[in-house]
Amino acid sequence: MTAPKVILIGPPGAGKTTVGELVAQRLGVTFRDTDTDVETEAGSVIADIFVERGEAAFRQLERAAVVRAIAEHDGVLALGGGAILDAETRKDLCSQRVVFLDVSLADAAHRVGLDTSRPLLLGNVRGQLKQLMDARRPLYGEVASTVVSTDGRDPSDIADEVLGALR
Repeated sequence: MTAPKVILIGPPGAGKTTVGELVAQRLGVTFRDTDTDVETEAGSVIADIFVERGEAAFRQLERAAVVRAIAEHDGVLALGGGAILDAETRKDLCSQRVVFLDVSLADAAHRVGLDTSRPLLLGNVRGQLKQLMDARRPLYGEVASTVVSTDGRDPSDIADEVLGALR
């Protein structure tokens, strides 16, 4: 059975893509991001899916992308920040090696800036981000086998810690 080497989860701005690509490179495997899978499947960027079809439709696409990726991908997998909102996804993650890339509100806000491609952060970015992080942090912790703080750290150092957790 195929299974990802590691699944990275965390809020927007935690560094899932940046760190995931580094970890994959060092392991000599491929990197996959379920947000990219959703956009490919839908033929549209996530922000447009939210506007045109709504969050519920996006979450259905996201759930399907997570199921496919866990079943097919044997490299490093990054999930969209809200994927863990789905109870079935959390159940699926309990049998996987999951690293929660944790980040403070200040660092996350600095990294995402005024990123309008993130539909749930429109308006008061810092306020929206705080609300998301407060609601999701317990869910990330519920499924993670390891927690790695990314605050003020170089992606290479974070990747080293993730790799250490896999050993």
